[in-house]
Amino acid sequence: MLFIGKEIGVLKEFRLCGKYMKINILSNLEYKGWWMMCVSVAFYLIQEPLFVFLMFSHFGSVGEWSVERIILVYSLAATSYGTAKVLCTGFEDFPWDIIRSGDFDRFLLRPPSLFTQIIGARFRVQRIPWAVTGMLTIMWALYRLEVPLNAFNLMILFLSLAGGFLFYTGAFILTSGIAIFTVKGLDWIYLLTCVNRQITKCPADYMPKILRSAFTFFIPMLVISYYPAAAVCGWGAPLFTGFLALPAGIAFMCISLFVWKIGVRHYKSTGS
Repeated sequence: MLFIGKEIGVLKEFRLCGKYMKINILSNLEYKGWWMMCVSVAFYLIQEPLFVFLMFSHFGSVGEWSVERIILVYSLAATSYGTAKVLCTGFEDFPWDIIRSGDFDRFLLRPPSLFTQIIGARFRVQRIPWAVTGMLTIMWALYRLEVPLNAFNLMILFLSLAGGFLFYTGAFILTSGIAIFTVKGLDWIYLLTCVNRQITKCPADYMPKILRSAFTFFIPMLVISYYPAAAVCGWGAPLFTGFLALPAGIAFMCISLFVWKIGVRHYKSTGS
C-alpha cells in the first residue's frame, strides 16, 4: 500500500508539472512575436555547426576525422544540452532569479514538491529550437556517414541523449544547490555547460591525455557524446563504452541531488 501511495504521488507531481508547463506555453504564445524569437534562436544555433562545416571545407579533414564526425559528436552533446534547457529552465534560472528574488521562500510554503515547482516555474517556447536543431544535425550527420538507423543504433543514441540530459540537468541542479549558500549564480557553471560542449569540436583521438581523462571520468562529456557515436559508427572504441552514457548521467544526477538536498536543508530566507 505504501508503494502504491508513493506511485500515485509521483503521478500527481507529473500531472502538476505538465499543467505548469501548459500554463507557461500558453502565456508565451500570447506574445505575437514568439515565432520570430524561435527563428532567431534557430539561426543562432545553426551558426556553430555551420562554422565547423566551413572550417573543414577550407582546411580539409583531420586524419580520419571528417566534418560529419565532428558534427555528430557535437550534436549529441548539443541536443542533450538543449533538451535540458527546454525542460529544466527553472533550475537553470534558479541561481540568477528565483533564489535572489525571494520566490524560493514561497515555494517552501506550498504543498507540491520543490522539484516540481521549480521545473514548472519557467518554460520558454523560444528554447525549443535548441533541441530541434540538434536532432536535425544528428540526422544529417548519420545520413552523411551512411549509418543505418537499426534498433541497436537507435538504442545507443537514445541512451546517449538520455544520459546527456541527466548530466546537464544535474549541472543545473548542482549549481542551484550551491547558489543557496552563495545567494547568486557563479560563472563556473559554464564549465559544465557551454565550455565543455565546445570540447566535442576537438577530435578525441588528438586530444591531450589529461583532457581526455578529465572529460571522461570527472566531467563525462566524451561518455555522453564521443563514445556513443563511436559505437554507432564503428570507430574502433570498445562497444560497451557506447552504453555508459546513461549510467554516467545517473551518477552525476545523484551527486547533484545530494548537493541540492544539503543546500535546501541549510537554506535561510534571503529576505525581501
